[in-house]
Amino acid sequence: MPANRLAGSAASSARSKFFRRGIAAVAALPLLALAACGYGSDAKNDTDAKQKVAAGSTKIDGLDSVKIGYFGNLTHATALVGREEGLFQKELGATKAEYATFNAGPAEIEALNSGSIDIGWLGPSPAINGYTKSKGTSLRIIGGSASGGVKLVVNPKKIKSLKDIKGKKIATPQLGNTQDVAFLNWAAEQGYKVDAQSGKGDVTVVRSDNKVTPDAFKAGSIDGAWVPEPTASKLVAEGGKTLLDESSLWPDGKFVITNIVVSQKFLKEHPKAVEAVLKASVETNKWINANPDKAKAAANKQLEADSGKALPANVLDPAWKSIQITNDPLASTLNTEADHAVKAGLLDKPELKGIYDLSILNKVLTAEGESTVSDAGLGAS
Repeated sequence: MPANRLAGSAASSARSKFFRRGIAAVAALPLLALAACGYGSDAKNDTDAKQKVAAGSTKIDGLDSVKIGYFGNLTHATALVGREEGLFQKELGATKAEYATFNAGPAEIEALNSGSIDIGWLGPSPAINGYTKSKGTSLRIIGGSASGGVKLVVNPKKIKSLKDIKGKKIATPQLGNTQDVAFLNWAAEQGYKVDAQSGKGDVTVVRSDNKVTPDAFKAGSIDGAWVPEPTASKLVAEGGKTLLDESSLWPDGKFVITNIVVSQKFLKEHPKAVEAVLKASVETNKWINANPDKAKAAANKQLEADSGKALPANVLDPAWKSIQITNDPLASTLNTEADHAVKAGLLDKPELKGIYDLSILNKVLTAEGESTVSDAGLGAS
């Protein structure tokens, strides 16, 4: 169902303009976006023994391949480790696991909508935006992956306490992305006035790609950043100080940072393939939590394969510790994050009923002897 609109209001017009710009920017260059993400380019990993199709295995749902998308972030550790350890390929049998890496949610949503990927690891704000823009027809959230791993890191020479944030320049990854929404909500709760679109106000919000934020911080063009791992730990390595861990703002210290999404078309046509990927995800999460050091090394190895550069220990170790790997999508926190986007003026009140379908995940969890998870009343009927 579409988000409710306040017809004729200036606020609604601004929000609509924001979303139209986002769609146009992505749609204008879909092929370029995929090329930049390196879709199908990681031949080194595909030829590794762990990625090879086992002899005698059969195709699932008659599919030649399942295309999986994720970000090169530690908050997407399930995808990184599952790929590196060959666990997705193991569950998919003779159906080839293919991969695409992304830098931003809108590009991954475009790839999902176009069929360039079938299943993806994705942050909550892009999932909400993708679902509401399509009027509830584009995707379903089918599982959880990670909680936490987001921090406010500042220059300690300029900012010594939270009250010193006023008047400073704070970076977030992208207008309307998960961390941008979180920071705008936090700033509002402190009593600061900030225009969400321009980022101007009592605090200046600078939208900066995670890849360039450490250089901007080092150069002094920003005073701090509200960012996910490993960017937060990179800033600390450059002399920054963690002023706030976002997990401290949530009940039980848990909030969704990464979900698993699937196109509704693929879910309807190939449920066995979806089940295989979810089974691999659950197995991967179990292995990560049982073998944290080995999993950390595996994630870093895949990051190196994807980006050409591994993370140094002084970045990898603290970043890894701040992320919780989970099968639970923490659905109640998704609803709260949507409310934050509405309060920030980036989203009209959305109708999220139907965004989840956790039936296959719960089937897998039951078979594994693990507890099932809740959709907080937002499941597809």
